[in-house]
Amino acid sequence: METVKYKKQGVLLIISVFVILIAVSFAPASQQAQVGFKNLKVLPKDITKDKLDSTMDYYALSLGVRCGFCHARSADSTKRRLDFASDAKDEKNIARHMMQMTAYLNSNYFNFNNSTQADTIHVVTCFTCHRGSSHADALSLLPQLNTLKEEQKKEFKKNQKNQKK
Repeated sequence: METVKYKKQGVLLIISVFVILIAVSFAPASQQAQVGFKNLKVLPKDITKDKLDSTMDYYALSLGVRCGFCHARSADSTKRRLDFASDAKDEKNIARHMMQMTAYLNSNYFNFNNSTQADTIHVVTCFTCHRGSSHADALSLLPQLNTLKEEQKKEFKKNQKNQKK
């Protein structure tokens, strides 16, 4: 008799949790956005948590960094957290500038939706220049450039030796 009572309570508990989860997941996005994020200057103020996390994950992957590259540690030394709202690190403002730059380039120089040329860049992203590196570098953009330079140096040295003979 006792086990039947516990089974009924267990089933009721599971159903209650399930109902609460469904209710929360169907909450309007505006209510989810009311939780809000502090200090958003470039990203939309009503961005959802999932979209913000996805965006930040993309930036981290494109630059080969972790969150602490742009976000400062919490001022409270007892907490091992990042203070996402803080502007203490220059990298965060640089990232904002880069976000605005790519948006400008894409809206003014690229036509992603209507391009008919398959061999051209349709959109500029962080990865276009950074290629998994925290600092964009011409050699990371064109690895063959480095190979070409090495070949030119070898050819130059070879020509110098031949001229001395």
